[in-house]
Amino acid sequence: MVDSLVSATIQVLLDKAISLATDRMGLVFGFKKDMENLRESAAMIALVLADADDKQRHSRAVQHWLKRLEQVAFDADNVLDELNYEILRRKVERRNQIFKGNKVWFFFSFSDANIAFRWRMGSKVRDVVVNLKNINQEPNEFGLINRFQMAAAFPVTPTTGVTVKRKTDSLVGQNVAGRDNDESRIVKMLLSSSQDVVSVIPIVGMGGLGKTTLAKLVYNNQKINGHFTKKIWVCVSENFDVMGLFRLILESLTSTKVELENRDTVVQKIRKQLEGERYLLVLDDVWNENPELWEDFFRSLVGLNAANGTWCLVTTRLLKVASIVTSNPPYVLGKLSDNDCWNILIEKAIAGEKVPEELNSMRKEIVKRCRGLPLSSNVIGGLLRIKKKEEWQSILENWLLNKSGDTNSIEQILKLSFDHLPCPSIKKCFAYCSTFAKDTEIDRDLLIELWMAEGFLQTDLITETSMEEIGENYLTILLESSLLEEIRYSWEVYYTMHDLVHDLAISVSKSDRINLKSGVIDTNYQVRYFEANSFTDKTLKLFEKVSTSLRTLSLQSSIPSDLLPKFRNLHILKLTGVRIRKLPTTIGKLIHLRFIDLSHSTIQTLPESFCKLYNLQTLRILKCHGLKALPKGMGNLISLRHLHYHSYDANFQMPLEMGRLTCLQTLQFFNVGLAKGRQVEELGCLKDLKGKLEIRNLELVKDKEGADKANLIGKSRLFELKFLWSGRSREIDNCDEEVLEGLQPHPNLQNLYITNFMGDQFPHWFTRLHKLVSLKLSDCKSCRELPTALGQLPSLQYLEFMQLENIRSIGLFLRNG
Repeated sequence: MVDSLVSATIQVLLDKAISLATDRMGLVFGFKKDMENLRESAAMIALVLADADDKQRHSRAVQHWLKRLEQVAFDADNVLDELNYEILRRKVERRNQIFKGNKVWFFFSFSDANIAFRWRMGSKVRDVVVNLKNINQEPNEFGLINRFQMAAAFPVTPTTGVTVKRKTDSLVGQNVAGRDNDESRIVKMLLSSSQDVVSVIPIVGMGGLGKTTLAKLVYNNQKINGHFTKKIWVCVSENFDVMGLFRLILESLTSTKVELENRDTVVQKIRKQLEGERYLLVLDDVWNENPELWEDFFRSLVGLNAANGTWCLVTTRLLKVASIVTSNPPYVLGKLSDNDCWNILIEKAIAGEKVPEELNSMRKEIVKRCRGLPLSSNVIGGLLRIKKKEEWQSILENWLLNKSGDTNSIEQILKLSFDHLPCPSIKKCFAYCSTFAKDTEIDRDLLIELWMAEGFLQTDLITETSMEEIGENYLTILLESSLLEEIRYSWEVYYTMHDLVHDLAISVSKSDRINLKSGVIDTNYQVRYFEANSFTDKTLKLFEKVSTSLRTLSLQSSIPSDLLPKFRNLHILKLTGVRIRKLPTTIGKLIHLRFIDLSHSTIQTLPESFCKLYNLQTLRILKCHGLKALPKGMGNLISLRHLHYHSYDANFQMPLEMGRLTCLQTLQFFNVGLAKGRQVEELGCLKDLKGKLEIRNLELVKDKEGADKANLIGKSRLFELKFLWSGRSREIDNCDEEVLEGLQPHPNLQNLYITNFMGDQFPHWFTRLHKLVSLKLSDCKSCRELPTALGQLPSLQYLEFMQLENIRSIGLFLRNG
């Protein structure tokens, strides 16, 4: 079977191997010659991958060669990563000795343990080298050629520096054309009088036609806003029950997650929200054809005692669903005209620029193949957008000339866009999105952190581009290609996929997945992703077959202590929402782990062995209210870049010497302590901090010099800061003014919140924050005046003052325009 992703997987692994197999690593462990051979073999193989990818479609021998090569590439990655872990371990050990004041003469000792390690790893390295050399001899037998004519260029440069032609604006989404009449008709129907408590309009049409887009246009129409007192948007999954649907409705109404399991409680809460109100309910993407389910749902919906004139708008691909939810005729959505398809395509591809004549000459054939589907037009436009104009004609001609099979289908257009993504790493990033359920709104930072953990993002040493920046660039490319859609809520950014795009992502990645929750089981020996609700005899047997190849493990139950070490090559461990009080101490044996998510779990403690995970990049422990402390040795997590954790306890003690986490970018809060290693100066070493940071217990900072050591002015990527002093009486001697002066942030700061500041006046650096959008001051009861130029800050939009009892002057506030 042709695997669309196998060559991309191999290329990403070989790029990483070439990057890791440096002369330094070879010298450290005495494998210099082996590392040179490994690097050279990997580079030679990389040169014929593009040709092998094409020829596997017609050759089972090439397919088999690629699958064997993939396994060897994973073996190489595991071995090199183990060597890199050992370097990190010894670096931590050496650093700890230095912190203790001990002299360290030799970075590596010659103990029996180290000799045994070198012998064992030397055997592994040589096995990989031999396997790579053997497999490198075979391309000639298949007639594989080096398309890039780079035979003399060693090593191969990793393909991380991909750029796009132009940036998108913040409101990336599907171009809307040709739906004005549809919008007007449906709005008119919704505004019409009705004697029914709840009336239903189904919008029916094939995938990619724009049903959801039309529903959004209607939902946000100004006339609709003025007619309905409440609006509810629910994205309905393929498998759901009535209780789940009501829970989603309540969450939409209250903007909070609903944990209630009692149906009557949920329905009564909805009743309080909707009683006597006229509302619009949108049920998007409905598939369920069970009449009893829908009868049950609408019976309860009518019983909510809403005002007459309430409407329910349903989008579905299935006429049968439309006939079940209402006896009224459905609104059947038609295809777009050729002109509308062309306008969408051109807007996406060139955004206002002149249409090249070569493209214009193919207009008729192109729009014909779009079949009146806006998604097709968007995807083809997105493909052109990320390609050079010199490539357009060749790509389009090859596509138009391909008459075989069902090439007119939107699936073929989507596959074409996937095939033309600029580099293998982006293909892997796209395919990984299939691990999320349909209609999931994926957090941007979470997605990038997962890609990073899988090894799809490698730092570009030439341009000094970080993994996170490369991930953001890849997201832009996928947005440009219309393979992802962006959703923004205030400061938060999420991504989602059209159903058909999600189907494509599953299709190209299905060979390395096991998902027991969805019933998909593939015991292929190279399974990399495993998702299950619990451990059963069935799952345990599967684990025995695939445990050593797994890279991502997602569970909703605790892990037996003796089973955990079997996942020795695991990179990602998701235990979100799991009822678990503590992790097994064996967690420290998973040396390849890069990402752990324990959010919404009942975790109460993390073992000290956790701090041996020197490769760990991301730790997510959001809303784990039972967790009262972090391990003492957190400073040993030398690779940690993102710590998503927030304790609301002002007495929470930070782990000692957080400043040793020099890679850290995400830190949600810092509680200043008195002990050395817990003072505000620990922040000074964290030069890469970004996003939001809350600093508490600032009364423990003694002077401006101490505050200066936090070096906030050097942290240009922090966009929000919160400064919190604990409540004290005015009579207590304090140096708040000096401390706040020393906490001067970078001018890029956008949001600033200050609480319980006891100084007489605020520092003049306030007026240098030219990008400040929001300022909140509360309980600053001793302050007498604000800087006079504060009101002239050009970006300031939101001001909130609370309990500033002694303010005498606030200056003049002017707003341009």
